[in-house]
Amino acid sequence: MKRPTYKELSKKIKQATNAVENGNLLLLNMLSLVSDADELGYVIEDDLVALLIELLQKSSLDNYAGGRPPQKSYQQEIQGSDLFAFVVEETTLEKSVYFKFSIVGEMLYVISLHRDRKK
Repeated sequence: MKRPTYKELSKKIKQATNAVENGNLLLLNMLSLVSDADELGYVIEDDLVALLIELLQKSSLDNYAGGRPPQKSYQQEIQGSDLFAFVVEETTLEKSVYFKFSIVGEMLYVISLHRDRKK
């Protein structure tokens, strides 16, 4: 069986949405995320939660952009956890957005969130 399956991705998206809604959100690579936020035209403190919820609502197997099987994180805080990446058309920003996250327990770790650089 090829991972991630539709069922696995659906579960991860739901877990990620619940984590954001409950405030269980940590950003890794903060300097990079701040620079990418500026390029996309949003303010992390003001817009991140709403942006993540919209991106997660639009995420599915169809726009999964991660590895098969998912890559494993090498970052110390989440070492060995699965990484899930998506490319989504974001309506507010009117751009294709690439974002990658990991779920550990009830915590969502945002690894990347930037303009889709393949377009």
